[in-house]
Amino acid sequence: MPTQFDAIIIGTGQAGPPLAARLAGEGLRTAIIERKLFGGTCVNVGCIPTKTLIASARAAYVTRRSEDFGIKVSGPVEVDMERVKARKDAVVKKSKDGLEAWLQGTKNLTVYRGQARFEAPKLIAIGGEQLSAERIFINVGARAHVPDLPGIKDVPYLTNAGMMEVNFLPAHLAIIGGSYIGLEFAQMYRRFGSRVTVVETKGRLIPRDDEDISNAVRDILQNEGIDIRLNSACIAVERRDGQIEVKLDCDDGAKSVSASHLLLAVGRAANTHDLGLDKAGVAVDARGFITVDDELRSNVPGIWALGDCNGRGAFTHTSYNDYEIVAANLLDGGKRRVSDRIPTYALYIDPPLGRAGMTEEEARSSKRKVVVGKLAMSHVGRARERGETQGFMKILVDAESERILGVAFLGIEADEAVQSLLGLMYADQPYTLLERAMFIHPTVNEYLPTLVGDLEPLA
Repeated sequence: MPTQFDAIIIGTGQAGPPLAARLAGEGLRTAIIERKLFGGTCVNVGCIPTKTLIASARAAYVTRRSEDFGIKVSGPVEVDMERVKARKDAVVKKSKDGLEAWLQGTKNLTVYRGQARFEAPKLIAIGGEQLSAERIFINVGARAHVPDLPGIKDVPYLTNAGMMEVNFLPAHLAIIGGSYIGLEFAQMYRRFGSRVTVVETKGRLIPRDDEDISNAVRDILQNEGIDIRLNSACIAVERRDGQIEVKLDCDDGAKSVSASHLLLAVGRAANTHDLGLDKAGVAVDARGFITVDDELRSNVPGIWALGDCNGRGAFTHTSYNDYEIVAANLLDGGKRRVSDRIPTYALYIDPPLGRAGMTEEEARSSKRKVVVGKLAMSHVGRARERGETQGFMKILVDAESERILGVAFLGIEADEAVQSLLGLMYADQPYTLLERAMFIHPTVNEYLPTLVGDLEPLA
């Protein structure tokens, strides 16, 4: 006979553990299953370790610039990659172990280790045991997509997960993929001391963002010595003389890049292929992401999908918000919806990019009368004081309702500053409140009244 639970959660990413604790706290007998690493992508191979590595890379960068600030450092800056990795590992371990201990100590919650597979809509097999529940929540995340490039099976390559085990300095790191993951690793390893080449099939980096943002990000990276190769529409790889040769286009005599190491950063694939979803009748899309409605319910009653595996967001904060939506609707009588949230995210190059709401293309497509404000970071006192004046601030406003449609800040502390406007957007208040607000000096946010003081029609 199956072991009976009130709820089963598969996966311990950013949505699963808080939901498990909430359900168990309500007196529901709950099980949570983890096959590998507690905390999922964010804790182990995503946000926490990469931002820890970025902090080490920034320390190296600032040290090299010390004379700009009147500080002399004797001798060249040396990066000890084994110690860099050890620091990262220690930060990850503390988060992972703390999460596992919290789950193990939660009343009414049973923790299972192993691969979960559906045998029926309400029946899960794990090892030699069967578990059953009326409510099942899938939180299995995603992994790096490996494209079917010519020659890819014959060369060694890294993904974001494999990069977590690197404790040496690659002589030349070639990165296929010019979006968020690839660019963060590009700047990080350039600052550690590697030669870095980014290869992108499209005509610009981060092509889903506005063109001015893409161009500014390219300039920032190129100014640090990163080689950017765009419009590489015919990528192929092969071994040659102990190196990895990356072919860039299809023309005769095509250009190529010869690198010591290769990183693939070309999107994510849902971890749904080995769950037995067909036995439960759970529908997935063409890429394997579980199809869900606005309340994160799958097509099968009693089964929800949260986090990266549902294709409704690919960030830690969207995954956690999935938990909040499900918990509110199930336990608090709420009516929260995925469609109620405002898209927001950050690119953690240095300086960072913070985004909220619509892009310019989306604003134009909305058929609204849109006005835009833009301010170079070189005008911001905080940026000048820190000697980091790259980037700009941009805001899109509905001219008739005076509501903020979208914000993009690329510059020092942009990931924090942009959230001031995100709060205003959620409150559904007009941008004119910014003109009457008093902000602290010297900060980035004190320039928000200036940003909205001279709005012009969006071209």
